Amino acid sequence: MKIGILTIGNELISGRTQDTNSSLMARVFSTQGWPVSLMMSVGDDDRLIKQALGYILAQSNAVVVTGGLGPTADDITAAAIARAFGLELYRDEAVLRHIRGIFEKYRLNWTDNNAKQADFPEGAEVIPNPVGTAAGFALKQKGKVIAVIPGVPREVERMLPEGVLPILRREFPEVAQHVAVRTIKTFGLSEAAVDQTLADLDPARLGISIGFYPNFPENHIVLTARGVVETEVASRVGAAAEGVISRLKKHIFAYDGETLEGLVAKYLTEKGWTLAVAESCTGGLVTDRLTDIPGSSAFLERSVVTYSNAAKVDLLGVPADMLEAYGAVSEPTARRMAEGIRKLAGTDLGLAITGIAGPAGRTEQKPVGTVYIALADGKQTLCRCHAFRWDRRRNKVISSQAALLMLKKYLTGEQEDG
Repeated sequence: MKIGILTIGNELISGRTQDTNSSLMARVFSTQGWPVSLMMSVGDDDRLIKQALGYILAQSNAVVVTGGLGPTADDITAAAIARAFGLELYRDEAVLRHIRGIFEKYRLNWTDNNAKQADFPEGAEVIPNPVGTAAGFALKQKGKVIAVIPGVPREVERMLPEGVLPILRREFPEVAQHVAVRTIKTFGLSEAAVDQTLADLDPARLGISIGFYPNFPENHIVLTARGVVETEVASRVGAAAEGVISRLKKHIFAYDGETLEGLVAKYLTEKGWTLAVAESCTGGLVTDRLTDIPGSSAFLERSVVTYSNAAKVDLLGVPADMLEAYGAVSEPTARRMAEGIRKLAGTDLGLAITGIAGPAGRTEQKPVGTVYIALADGKQTLCRCHAFRWDRRRNKVISSQAALLMLKKYLTGEQEDG
């Protein structure tokens, strides 16, 4: 089965809003073994919506549409799709009561245009929305399925697996197959270097497909196998994963849904250790990533952004003469920052970052991207110097990645001498 994706909204084609729904849906459909034939985006235009539907359905068994189901005048998707197939709109009273109930529950002011969200093409099957007011719907026309859901990403994330996938499986049961996917996440190698390292693997022989997906500063390798026998499909992906791991082991930090910050949180929690962080060039980015993990208060005692030299002196006890002699971006300063935040917080570990994110602040000896990361545990203080080459934002992101990776390696016993 081939699926087409159509996203609707003036905000998409004007560039004001990034279309993240298409990439999410394509990933989900891929894991189901359903290839995506094409993706399109159009504005809130009746004629263009009709033309896009016709073009996509000519090359697909189904199309999933997002956007344009709200209460405002430019939300025309339901009406446009009804006209495209010569159907009338009807108002679903059960859906209308549900919408009114949401407004009453949260004491929102009701306006009559909200009732528009209960209008559907004749013969449509309603797709409930568990996290919003606008329900979706599905139509079947000439053996093709049109599934329509709102464009709010949070709502797509829920309605796609809970509402759309069950309909597609029901309507196309003959195309069901098992899909095994393994994602291997690397750091420290370019996409080209990863590809070259894996050049001797033969996907056809292994019966898999290999995809390379840059996700700065990471590179993900996605292995996919499809077939009718679940155990055989899993075996093929497992064999291919072994080949990738043997070639890229020292650059692999996580698999599948794991994240670097999630693994750090897991290991700290398992050990019962506490952490304090002192950040300069990253401006709190490491802490932001760690606090994205639920339960991070179990291990993260405190964090400080000591951006100025005065803050490094006053809060972390970095000697002023050290800053004068070596500068804020230096190994001695990074070490004292890590030791200072650990002492201040009374934690098991202290992590510190100082660097030149750019574009200003560089010197001949310390170009933009020079970053020092230190980790103190009371017995030793490890320090690493990195030479990154990106713009300011990317230097901050990759520095946070390097810091978390250094912490992960320490927690798993992989740390280098230093």
